[in-house]
Amino acid sequence: MTIRIVVADDQAMVRAGLRLVVDSEPGMEVVGEAADGAEAVSVARRLLPDVVLMDISMPRMDGLTAARKLLDTPNPPKIVMLTTFDTDENLYAALRAGTSGFLLKVSPPEQLVEAIRVVAAGDALLDPAVTTRVIASFAGRHEPVRPPQLAELTPRELEVLRSLARGLTNAEIATELFVGEATVKTHVARVLMKLQLRDRAQAVVFAYESGVVRPGVEAG
Repeated sequence: MTIRIVVADDQAMVRAGLRLVVDSEPGMEVVGEAADGAEAVSVARRLLPDVVLMDISMPRMDGLTAARKLLDTPNPPKIVMLTTFDTDENLYAALRAGTSGFLLKVSPPEQLVEAIRVVAAGDALLDPAVTTRVIASFAGRHEPVRPPQLAELTPRELEVLRSLARGLTNAEIATELFVGEATVKTHVARVLMKLQLRDRAQAVVFAYESGVVRPGVEAG
């Protein structure tokens, strides 16, 4: 299956460069472009892409606001935020909003391609080391609050949530827990459903903010 992508950036040269990289990769296609956040929302709602590459700073409507609007619709696309500076505060806000991750605009083409594949597959975090660092840094500023839905998780599902918080892939979790990868996929799906989370990035945010894992403490 071809991964359908919308590119949203206010700089035409950046959009052209992203299109060039994506369209040269087998199994990927840029199906639409947008020059600002409002247009990104309109284009994505019309074309229903699998992935949106969204610049975090755009006129009329910034990328974060546009991402929130798209993620608040049924069957939203996966969203990767593009940024010039990896400002932790912006990245944390993006992750809390439900985006799948973030990518620096200076990243090499192969990293962009891999990022698209990762978020489209949905079984791994985009750049887990950076993601967990950002989340741990900001979540650690407040006392954790344990939501009631945590009680719905079985001990095994809680174990899987802790593994997700470490940025592990399904294959890595399967190896650690001595179970099949298909079993892990089922557990992950149940964790996300019970906690009403969109994806793994939100699961990491939830794990830290609820105190399931704590910054500076091994999440195992």
